[in-house]
Amino acid sequence: MAKLTVVTRDGSSHEVEADAASGYSLMEIIREHGFDELEATCGGCCSCATCHVLVHPGWMSRLPAISENEIDLLDGAAEREETSRLSCQVPFTPELDGITVTIAPE
Repeated sequence: MAKLTVVTRDGSSHEVEADAASGYSLMEIIREHGFDELEATCGGCCSCATCHVLVHPGWMSRLPAISENEIDLLDGAAEREETSRLSCQVPFTPELDGITVTIAPE
């Protein structure tokens, strides 16, 4: 099992384990582990930006390229930062074992 660290809006850090070969996105894993503050209203269809996370800067180069659709959605998101991504668009792969993400402010 691979590890993912989720930092919640109150600053608490939580390490969870997930199967990095499952094909699940970061959003699916975060929600599966009970982090309800990550709304993911669209269910992972890349149409709402309510699964916005801030990726620890050291991990950005390991993520897949950001799509134009994701950029457009993040452009409308409050609290967008250079390390912002939609967690539904980031598959949790073995290369991301140990990644840290922070759930973006509402």
